[in-house]
Amino acid sequence: MVCLNIDLALNKNLRVLRVSVPSVFFPETPDKWHHPGEPSYTVPMAETKPDNPAPDAADVYSVDRLISETRRLAAEYRKATGKSLAVSAEIARHDACRLLGLEPVDGVGGHDALDPAFTPPRRVQIKGRAIFDESKPGQRIGQLKLDQEWDVVMLVLMDEAFETTEILEADREEVIDALQDSEGRPRSKRGAMSVARFRRIGRLVWTPQEGRIFDEITDYPA
Repeated sequence: MVCLNIDLALNKNLRVLRVSVPSVFFPETPDKWHHPGEPSYTVPMAETKPDNPAPDAADVYSVDRLISETRRLAAEYRKATGKSLAVSAEIARHDACRLLGLEPVDGVGGHDALDPAFTPPRRVQIKGRAIFDESKPGQRIGQLKLDQEWDVVMLVLMDEAFETTEILEADREEVIDALQDSEGRPRSKRGAMSVARFRRIGRLVWTPQEGRIFDEITDYPA
């Protein structure tokens, strides 16, 4: 697993997005630059006048556009190296909030977002996994925060282009039960779970065709 570093750099009077991808070669083109040991993409942004303060990054380059570029770079990096960049978690959080109308929170207990469709809002822990080979067994999701506060886990599944294909969810009780054996002892001290097991206990809450899906009996908000 390789980390992808994204930062905004100020190059004279031109704001640019610089995405650094280690250990991979990209052909030289006018819209890319290379640093020794740190190949990078450069994407021009809005120009700013020297006598005016630079605008907020969110105003000149939306988060949606940044995530889109991250998807593209992660997919190209995997094609070039066979390795995966560690970006699935951030893409998953972004897509879950955008597609399901969740409200993101930072550093609050064990949840990543609040679901305002319910009263009181549900505390949502978000996990993501890119599936490159459906036939490959044993694919796992990230460590679950079992000792912290959350009400539901949402699992965002992505394809080889890091595009979200479906979102599933499971309640806290269902997750904890699935991680315990018949005598109530934890199967995994790290709170790890396979994608296959999560599919068995979870329910589908979003697809590209249907959008958000509510369970008419138990889940539909009042």
